[in-house]
Amino acid sequence: MILIKNAKVLPMSGPDIECGDILIDNGKIAQVGIGLKAPQGTEVIDAKGLWALPGFVDAHCHLGMWEDGMGFEGADGNEATDPVTPHLRAIDAINPVDACFREAREAGVTTACTGPGSANVIGGQFAAVKTCGTRIDDMILREPLALKAALGENPKRVYNDQKKAPSTRMATAAIFREAMVSAQEYKKKMGGKHAPDRSLKMEILVDVLEGRLPVKIHAHRADDIITAIRIAKEFGLNYSVEHCTEGYMITDILKRENVKVIIGPLFSERSKIELKNLTYDSPRILAEAGVKFALMTDHPVIPLQYLPVTAALAVREGLDERTALKAITINAAEIAGIADRVGSLEAGKDADIALFDGNPLDFRVKAQRVFINGVEVFKRKI
Repeated sequence: MILIKNAKVLPMSGPDIECGDILIDNGKIAQVGIGLKAPQGTEVIDAKGLWALPGFVDAHCHLGMWEDGMGFEGADGNEATDPVTPHLRAIDAINPVDACFREAREAGVTTACTGPGSANVIGGQFAAVKTCGTRIDDMILREPLALKAALGENPKRVYNDQKKAPSTRMATAAIFREAMVSAQEYKKKMGGKHAPDRSLKMEILVDVLEGRLPVKIHAHRADDIITAIRIAKEFGLNYSVEHCTEGYMITDILKRENVKVIIGPLFSERSKIELKNLTYDSPRILAEAGVKFALMTDHPVIPLQYLPVTAALAVREGLDERTALKAITINAAEIAGIADRVGSLEAGKDADIALFDGNPLDFRVKAQRVFINGVEVFKRKI
């Protein structure tokens, strides 16, 4: 057991505790409170002067899929040879010893939702992983976490260069629908006298149809966001809109449709046409409209260790601090569907805890100690 004492505790699921304690037992948070006691032999850490927060959660990135400084050899996030590849699994491409895992956990980022890029209309399966380990199978929090889909510029550009569909937004939407209809037919045949030949593609899409697997739909432009909503409603999908760059222009629709939103990367150049309306005002506008959202890095676009910096920049542009912190903790976990395990400091959740030498929204502040599953994975040298 480990007892962290005298920290300023920000549970994110309730009020702050100015001089609080956290008891860790068998990899889980056992208690959070004031003046906690522990059995003899418990390791006690005096965290006076430190801020204790749940390990940060990046709800959308590509950690380990595009390895740091590797170029083509380490680029395994886009199988740009078929616009429909739901059977691809991120865990078969993630390299857990990539240096960016270490940099992430040293910044207090303990969970990464990572997976395929957006070259394909349907690109494959995301996984939620912890940021410490040498074997990806031992790092998995949830897999598959979601199915990645993409609308807009990316699949259109990739397949137009190959002189094949989709080369328009119409074709992208049609291919998405066609895949889902094929899955509906596959599902019907599964219950009939003549079962279809096994299809890994169709099995995953049936999971999507039946609500067991959410869909992360890449959409930047407002019209693409609305297409995502339209298709999701047609097939009854459990979905989130990823990037949502122009979502601030249609907050009334996002609010009315109760869309789960993961925004970003905002701290980047306008590298393509559909980013022309990119603004760091977006988090504030969404919050003022009552739209719940998470912030993402889209690593390697923004290196994962700068997830708290993206939140700090949103505060500089008018977002309140608590909403900013929730966007990289509890809101990120809830939107990604992993809040039963991470995102807040509550009894029963994974003991993923970061101790900072001040407010982590101050970019000068650094994580001093980090725990994942109750194990200390980083301690800053003095």
